[in-house]
Amino acid sequence: MPVRRLKLPKPHQLVLTVGLLVAVFTLASGIAPRITEWTEKSSITRHDFVDVPDPLYWAFYATAAVMLFTCAWLVSQRVRNYQRGTPDDRRTTRSNVHRRLRDFRSGVWMQTLLRDPAAGLMHSAIYFGFMWLFLATVVLEINHQLPDNLKFLHGGIYEGYAFAADFAGVVFAIGIVWAIARRYIQRPYRIRIKTKPEDAVILLTFLVITVTGFCTEALRIALVGRPGFEQWSFVGYPLSSVVDGWSASGLQSAHRWLWGVHFAAFVAFLVILPTTKLRHMITSPMNMYLRDRDRPKGAMKPMPNLMETDLDTFGASTIEDFTWKQLFDTDACTVCGRCTSVCPAHATGKPLDPREIVLKVGEVMAATGDPVVSPPVGTVRDIKITADSVFERITSEELWACTSCKACDEICPVNIEILDKILDMRRYLSLMESDFPAELGNTYRSMENSSNVYGMNQADRGDWAAGLDDVAIVDAGSGPLQHEYLYWIGCAGSFDDRNKKTSRAVAKLLQRAGVDFAILGPSELCTGDPARRSGNEYIFQMLAMQNIESLDGLGVQKIITQCPHCFNTLKNEYPQLGGRYDVVHHSQLLSQLVADGRLSLAGATLDERVTYHDSCYLGRHNDVYLAPRNVIGSLAGIEIVEMPRNGTTGMCCGAGGARMWMEERIGKKVNVERTEEALATGAQRIAVACPFCYVMMDDGVKEKGRDDDVKVQDIAELLIEAIEAGEVQGAPVSALDLESGP
Repeated sequence: MPVRRLKLPKPHQLVLTVGLLVAVFTLASGIAPRITEWTEKSSITRHDFVDVPDPLYWAFYATAAVMLFTCAWLVSQRVRNYQRGTPDDRRTTRSNVHRRLRDFRSGVWMQTLLRDPAAGLMHSAIYFGFMWLFLATVVLEINHQLPDNLKFLHGGIYEGYAFAADFAGVVFAIGIVWAIARRYIQRPYRIRIKTKPEDAVILLTFLVITVTGFCTEALRIALVGRPGFEQWSFVGYPLSSVVDGWSASGLQSAHRWLWGVHFAAFVAFLVILPTTKLRHMITSPMNMYLRDRDRPKGAMKPMPNLMETDLDTFGASTIEDFTWKQLFDTDACTVCGRCTSVCPAHATGKPLDPREIVLKVGEVMAATGDPVVSPPVGTVRDIKITADSVFERITSEELWACTSCKACDEICPVNIEILDKILDMRRYLSLMESDFPAELGNTYRSMENSSNVYGMNQADRGDWAAGLDDVAIVDAGSGPLQHEYLYWIGCAGSFDDRNKKTSRAVAKLLQRAGVDFAILGPSELCTGDPARRSGNEYIFQMLAMQNIESLDGLGVQKIITQCPHCFNTLKNEYPQLGGRYDVVHHSQLLSQLVADGRLSLAGATLDERVTYHDSCYLGRHNDVYLAPRNVIGSLAGIEIVEMPRNGTTGMCCGAGGARMWMEERIGKKVNVERTEEALATGAQRIAVACPFCYVMMDDGVKEKGRDDDVKVQDIAELLIEAIEAGEVQGAPVSALDLESGP
């Protein structure tokens, strides 16, 4: 007999079901006490619905039930939009549940928001204050339902409850006032440019809730004669003294009106929660819970083999092309603008604003849904969306300005995956529309025809090693590799004159440490990173599959790279195509060699001030921050000074995302912006660990006219220079040297 599978409800149906159950329970919670007539007997307590007549009592429960279901219905309409997206495996499993709970906890406890202490504290006051007040209301309602012998809100417990509730109200009020001052008085740029009328509605609703809550409490205390135990309500009790002389009818009238306004403000909250950006109170923690995914943070979404697939379209242009998680992201956005504040393209006057990318995708999703729902945040009336295409709102200029530095993803307090959206849209532009900057066309042709981005002769790939002893060059078809490591040079290290010096420096250091390595020379092809980051998955797969075939044919297991882009591609993206290797960046290996004593630094000194520029693809994409600093920090006499933006907050050099091969015609050059920051440290040398960064920072130094007194070098060059200089200074003086003296 065949087993019938249980058909689970769709997510939006599940939301509606939960909403209906909550509504029914709410209505029942109003009916039950009137049937049971259980009442609190203690004299030190708060009696429910003091001075609330029956019509208002039943209106409260009926309205609350209807509005809670309405709120759930509005949420379900948004969930239907997420279901338009393609699958994305974010299941909770035994292997990832601990990471999911950790991420959820960091969101709920505001740990990510506290990266900006002021904003974090403000949001914490609002969030925790509101949640505690909500919990206090729930506790009061639970006590309302219990039999006489089980009621617990009396005596000392009630006094503690009253104190805690007032304390939460004060914290909540402070947070609201702080938020109003920050948005409308202090007005930081990233908030000012996106302030909408709905912000005032949200803050005003919260302000009314907290003010009427305290005033209603004060009137209730006055109505019951201001008993001494109510002093634990340290806000409501003093306020009650203000109205202590009022008549009973005056107190009743004021209490009922303010109680009604307080409840109306809560009803307004239930409406604006799913229809405005306030929904992030729920969606943001959920988004953080869903953070963990089945690919490394430095890897793009995999695509099927383009030589074999029967797909008609590639990349993302319509809402249905994005994953459900990418669509959910748009409703998790807090519109805080932190991504905007760190975007190097935006900072230098380019048309890209990462926050706008998220919001614009959400706008198209909302406007083309069935039914249509409100956008993530209010838009101007003149904006009309006529088709289910994100390019109704997003221009190609915005997408091509991105350097793929991942700064927006890294700083986002709710883990929105912004870069994925940009790169998926680039895939559509490149593969389906051939809509890319003209310079990229030349790069694509070079990669296709010459297997490198420079269009150079592949036979010259190993020429950088001329004059170095014992650098073995192996051919892709020469059988199993007889060396421990394969040293992957990359296009820049093979053909760019500046980066050839890095290749030689790394090779010398490896030889000194006794590392057994070989290079591929002409058999090494571009990894395909520039093609993939600019959306041309076809060229990426073509090059990657050839490289994987060569590496697997040689039986390569360990690879050393000097280019973070090659490092990221070989380590994180080749496994998508079946190429799995143990890949290490030269900064990591050199750091380990120094620590193990295999690379002697005896006598190696560098009496200069040095600043290190973080590579985005080494740092934010792969979390390698300490290794390069350990390498240069191991030199005696060196003074390392950090730029203001360093580590996870470091600024891009401007070359990532294939920007290395595109002209920068709008605004200030990104590399000049970063170079100015490096020069401001007073450093005599700028250390890098990436060939792209090398070129961009060196060009920036030259453009600023500082190349005579400031030198840009890879960390390997700094290391070998210091070692060789130390050996020269420590060498014994020969008789010939003495005879040739003055």
